[in-house]
Amino acid sequence: MRSMNLTAVFMKVPEGYVAFIEELPDANTQGATLDEARENLKEAAALVLDANRAMAQESLEGAAVIRETFVLPAV
Repeated sequence: MRSMNLTAVFMKVPEGYVAFIEELPDANTQGATLDEARENLKEAAALVLDANRAMAQESLEGAAVIRETFVLPAV
C-alpha cells in the first residue's frame, strides 16, 4: 500500500526552525535544528490527529453512527 504524502514546511529563524504541515491545520512546531524540528513535527501531527479523533468521539457520544476505515488514495 502506498503512503499518503503530505507537505512539511521548514522555515529557518534565528532560534532554529519553525515547521508545519500544509495539509494539516494546527500541526506546527519548532526545533533548534532541522532534525529536531522534523521529529517534533511527527509528534505534533500525531497529537493533532488524536485530539481531532477525541473531539469527534465526544461530539458523537450517544449518536447512532457507522465508523469505518477510510483509505485516501495517494496521488
